[in-house]
Amino acid sequence: MSKKSMKLLLIILPFISQLAVLPFVNRIDPIILGLPFLQFWLFLWIVLTPLCTFGIYQLQKSEGSLD
Repeated sequence: MSKKSMKLLLIILPFISQLAVLPFVNRIDPIILGLPFLQFWLFLWIVLTPLCTFGIYQLQKSEGSLD
């Protein structure tokens, strides 16, 4: 996988996971860490989105495109 396609994936992944997938994860069961599945899913992506952003930063840094 090229760096450009990896960067594109990291940009699109949080949007897809938080918007497009919501109708499919909108359920109460299973309960994970005491949270209904939908709340756990949203909380999970609140944590993972900055990691995606950090990955984009690292890819741009390795390309030398940060000025």
